[in-house]
Amino acid sequence: MAVYVWEGRTRQGGVVRGEMEAASDVLVAAQLRRQQIQPSRVRAKGAGGAKLKLPGFGGRVGDKDLAVFTRQFSTMINAGLPLVQCLEILALQQKKERFRKKLLDIKQQVESGSTFTEALKKHPDVFDDLYANMVAAGEVGGILDVILQRLAAYIEKAMKLKKQIKGAMVYPIAIMGVAIVVVSVLLIFVIPIFQKMFVDMGGELPGPTQLVITMSNFMRGNILFIIGAGVAVGFVLRRIYRTPKGKDVIDALLLKAPVFGDLIRKIAVAKFSRTLGTLVKSGVPILDGLEIVARTAGNKVIERALMSVRVEIAQGKTIAEPLGHVGVFPPMVVQMVGVGESTGAMDEMLAKIADFYEEEVDSAVAALTSLLEPAMMVVLGGLIGGLVVAMYLPIFKLAGTVG
Repeated sequence: MAVYVWEGRTRQGGVVRGEMEAASDVLVAAQLRRQQIQPSRVRAKGAGGAKLKLPGFGGRVGDKDLAVFTRQFSTMINAGLPLVQCLEILALQQKKERFRKKLLDIKQQVESGSTFTEALKKHPDVFDDLYANMVAAGEVGGILDVILQRLAAYIEKAMKLKKQIKGAMVYPIAIMGVAIVVVSVLLIFVIPIFQKMFVDMGGELPGPTQLVITMSNFMRGNILFIIGAGVAVGFVLRRIYRTPKGKDVIDALLLKAPVFGDLIRKIAVAKFSRTLGTLVKSGVPILDGLEIVARTAGNKVIERALMSVRVEIAQGKTIAEPLGHVGVFPPMVVQMVGVGESTGAMDEMLAKIADFYEEEVDSAVAALTSLLEPAMMVVLGGLIGGLVVAMYLPIFKLAGTVG
């Protein structure tokens, strides 16, 4: 058994601290409650030493943390444990201090008379609208454990989709980074050595060699300006993307981009189908579900299209009809939604659409990676090879003259 350091409050509100030997922190918390002490912190002795904390690292509650918490929470609720006790146990076993504090705050609010949904909505940075609305449906229907299982499955599938997207982007970004670094090193450090040698040799330099030397001189003389300009362009683009008009324009261009546009559309359809299907299956009204899906779409064009669909449905139209008018979703999706609507199996049909498009995204990512690998290698080889050949042209010319 390990020794645990604990901290808690008595019924009179006083803060007490101590140590206890037990098999786990959960047993320590249970023993303290029997002693009428409300535990606020329990940790293994020696685990609370000085830690290096960097801004933005280590404290953020990620999708994996949320998925594990949701699945464990569902299991405890299904086993018959009270809601408050589940929150307390799960809070005490969290390694991330930020997540622990949020769960303890939610527990305190529930004890004070708030519903679980109301308590979750006070922490939107961790529990978004989708999570809160599904929990609300579970509370009203008395099937909170089932809803939590669906939420955990949804979060895990969303994580898988996000991983696929990152996998598609990592390779080209890495190759581009390597290309920029290698070319910069050649232009700043290697080319000047050749330039000095050519000056000593005298004579007229070939055009490609002179071009490379000019580029090298410009880069060495304006390196701070180039870096500053790159940072400024990135900052300006980011600011533009944060404006409604800029986001509209950039998101529309992304959807029309060659190769990547089709992938972005498939990702959007998969996310729309999975999210709406999960919400509908959990009992969330279709209008509320569409609003949540629109806000979490990640693309302004698709968000605007879904809000337009929502307005037409509120006016009495079917789901499939306005979905086909917006011109964002493929005809197959519209037809399958129409079939699901007419047969009363909308949630099942949306789940099938999501499964299909998630496989399509997987295939598209694999194809894109296969296409980019040789293309990026050709670009990288062409850049470096071109620089090397340009710098050796005067040497070849001199060798020919001597011969």
